[in-house]
Amino acid sequence: MPPVSPDRPLRKMRSLLTLLCLLLALPVLGVAVSWLSFDAQDWEVLAHQAETVLAGYAWQSLVLATFVGIGVALLGGGAAAAVALFEFPGRRHFEWALLLPMAMPAYVLAYAYTDFLQYSGPLQSALRHSTGAEGALWPDVRSLPGAIALFVLCLYPYVYLLVRTALAERGVQMMEAARLLGAGLRRRILAVALPMARPALAAGVALALMETLADYGVGSYFGLNTFSTGIYKAWLVMNDRVAAAQLAALLLLVVGLLLWAERRARQRLRYAASRSVGPAAGGSGSDSRAVRLHGRRAALAWGLCAVPVALGFVLPLAVLGRLVWVESRSAEIGLPWARFVQWCATSFQLAATAAVLAAALALALAFALRQAPGGRRQGGLRAARNWRDRLLVGAIRSVSLGYAVPGTVIAVGILLPVGLVQERWPGAPLASIVTGSVGGLLYAYLLRFSAVALQSLEAGYARLPVSLDDSARMLGASRTRLLTQVHAPLLRRSVLAAALLVFVDVMKELPATLVLRPFDSDTLAVVAYNLARDERLAEAALPSLAIVLVGLLPVLLLSRALRR
Repeated sequence: MPPVSPDRPLRKMRSLLTLLCLLLALPVLGVAVSWLSFDAQDWEVLAHQAETVLAGYAWQSLVLATFVGIGVALLGGGAAAAVALFEFPGRRHFEWALLLPMAMPAYVLAYAYTDFLQYSGPLQSALRHSTGAEGALWPDVRSLPGAIALFVLCLYPYVYLLVRTALAERGVQMMEAARLLGAGLRRRILAVALPMARPALAAGVALALMETLADYGVGSYFGLNTFSTGIYKAWLVMNDRVAAAQLAALLLLVVGLLLWAERRARQRLRYAASRSVGPAAGGSGSDSRAVRLHGRRAALAWGLCAVPVALGFVLPLAVLGRLVWVESRSAEIGLPWARFVQWCATSFQLAATAAVLAAALALALAFALRQAPGGRRQGGLRAARNWRDRLLVGAIRSVSLGYAVPGTVIAVGILLPVGLVQERWPGAPLASIVTGSVGGLLYAYLLRFSAVALQSLEAGYARLPVSLDDSARMLGASRTRLLTQVHAPLLRRSVLAAALLVFVDVMKELPATLVLRPFDSDTLAVVAYNLARDERLAEAALPSLAIVLVGLLPVLLLSRALRR
C-alpha cells in the first residue's frame, strides 16, 4: 500500500519548521562561510594574527584540550570501571554521587578554588600560622595547570556516564566468562573491559573537549589565551569583527571535527551493543556477579571514586557556603538580598521562556520527524523520500549541532550579520531588537540548547510503538489530534525533562549571555563572573551557590533514572 499523503496542515507545519530551523542555523552558517567574503584587507588581518596571537591561542588550546582529554579519560573511565565491574564498600552510593560534579559549572569551580588556595585563602593562612612558614606555599591556581585540573574535575562525569552505561550492559558477564577461561584480573581489564569501553570512552572525551574549548569563564578569569577568550577580546576589546569572525571560524572547524569523532564513536558504541545481545554474549545477567574487592584493592577503588566527588563537588560547595556565611557576618549591610532577588528573577524569566520555547519546538520537530515517510521506522536523512522531507530532516539535524557550538561563536554569528545590516541600512532597528531586548538572547539560547530538548523528545518517541499512530489514524484522528491528544499526554515526562535540562543550561550559560544581554538584565552567571573578575569572591559566592543548587535538579533526576 502506498504511503498516505500528508494533509495540508501537516505540510504547512513542515514548511514552517524548515524555515525556523534554517533561521536558527543562520549564525553558525554565517561564521562558517565568512571566509568566502574575505578581501585583501581581511587576509592582512589574518596574517597579522598569525604573527602575533594565533600561535599562542592554538598552543594553549591544544595543551588544555590534550591534558583535559587524558585526565577525564583516566578519572572518568577508571571510576566507571570500578563502579560497573567491581563490588566494594560504598559502591552503590558512588553510582550516583559521581554525577554530582555535573552540577558545578567550571567557572564556579574556579571561583571556589581560587579563594580556597590563594595566598590569603583559609588553607594557606592556616598552614602558615601552624608551621611558621612565610610567603606563598604553592603556585597560583590561576594558571594553565590549574585550569586543566578544574576542567578534569568538572567534566569527567561525561566519560563516567557513557563508560558506565557501556560496561553495565554486558561487562560483568564478559569478565566472568574471561575468568572461567583462566584470565587474571589484569588481563580481564585490559583485554575485555577496555575494548568494550573504548567507543564510549572516545565519545565521552570528545564531549568533554567540546565543553573545554567552548569555555570562556575559566579562561578569562585565569588569564588564559584560548580561542574562546581571543574571540571575546577581538570583538569587544579591540572592536575588530573581522578578527573575531576568523577566530570563530577556526574554533568552529575544530569543534566540527570533534563532533564528527563523537558521532563516529557513538555509532561504534551502538554497533558493539547490538552485537553483544544474546545468550552467546556471556549468559544471563543473573548468573554473573561483580568481582568483590578486598583490602588494598577495595581501598584503592573507594579512593578512586571518593576523590573526584570530594574535590569536584563537596569541597567547592563547602567553600561557597563558607564565603556566603562570612559575607553575611562581615558585610556592613549584610547580603544583597534585594539585588539577588532581581538577578534570580531575570535568570528565571530567561531560563523559563527559553525552556518553554525549546520544549515546544523540540516536540514539533520530533513529531515532524516521526511523521516523515519512513521516519517512524528508520529515521534520519536517508529515510526521507522527497526533497521536502530531506530538507526538513537536514534542517533539523543542523539545529541539533547547535549544542556543540561554543557560545562565543554563536554570539559572533548573530552580531556579524547585524553589523552588516547596520552598515547597509543605518536606520534599521535590527540592532536594537537583537542587543536592546531579550530577543537576541532567546535566539542564541534556542540555537544552543534546542538539541538538548530534541534528544529528550526523540528518546520519548522511541518508546511509543508505531501501531499507536496507525490505530489513531484508522479511527479518523487528524495529525493535529494525534499530536495533542495522543502523543502529548504520553510524552509529558519527556517534555518536562527537556524543559528542565534547557532551564538549567540557560541558568549556567555565560559567554553568549555576557555579549548579547540587554542593559540591566544581568543573570546570576553574569553577576558571578563580574564580581569574581573584580576580586569580590565573597560577593560572587551567593549567585554561584544558587547556580549550583539549580544545577543539582537534572543530576538528581539522572541518578534516579540510572538506579531504576
